[in-house]
Amino acid sequence: MSKLFSKWDLSEVEVTDPGIQRYVNLDPIVIPHTSGKHSKQQFNKSNLSIVERLVNSLMRGGNNTGKKQLAIRVVDDAFDIINEKTKKNPVQVLVEAISNAGQREEVVRLKYGGISVPKAVDTAPQRRVDSALRHIAIGASQSAFKSKKSFAECLASELIAASKRDAKCFSINRKDGKERVAKAAR
Repeated sequence: MSKLFSKWDLSEVEVTDPGIQRYVNLDPIVIPHTSGKHSKQQFNKSNLSIVERLVNSLMRGGNNTGKKQLAIRVVDDAFDIINEKTKKNPVQVLVEAISNAGQREEVVRLKYGGISVPKAVDTAPQRRVDSALRHIAIGASQSAFKSKKSFAECLASELIAASKRDAKCFSINRKDGKERVAKAAR
């Protein structure tokens, strides 16, 4: 059985949120790098490993664009830190963080005549996973910017806080803000 980074067993990870269960891929891999073989078909990103999707979302933005080996090393170091702090499988912590940080409702604008009216709608499961990964990556990069903490330490603390539903963490704070706006638009 192959283990992620030759350390973490993905077979013991459970997705408890039934909404995103289909969109969190936990197939066993050693290194999360598929060289874009799923990029030709539209919604095929769900076939990527969830760890590779985290790595790809860390590469978003100016300084880290295209530096996949650096992003893989950051995720590996962050997983080691998570295991040290929580004594749990870090991929399980990642899955819990994604299920907690993905918003369930969002707002769309409908036009009636010349008036724009906000309306609350349910978020698609794949969009929940995408937005959770994006907010986790943005929160980690913002906390690492001009900080003494390394990017891996910031990513680990963001994932741990999101898995515990800590309101101080960036991704949970952003999710709560969007759901609050959606509740007001009902």
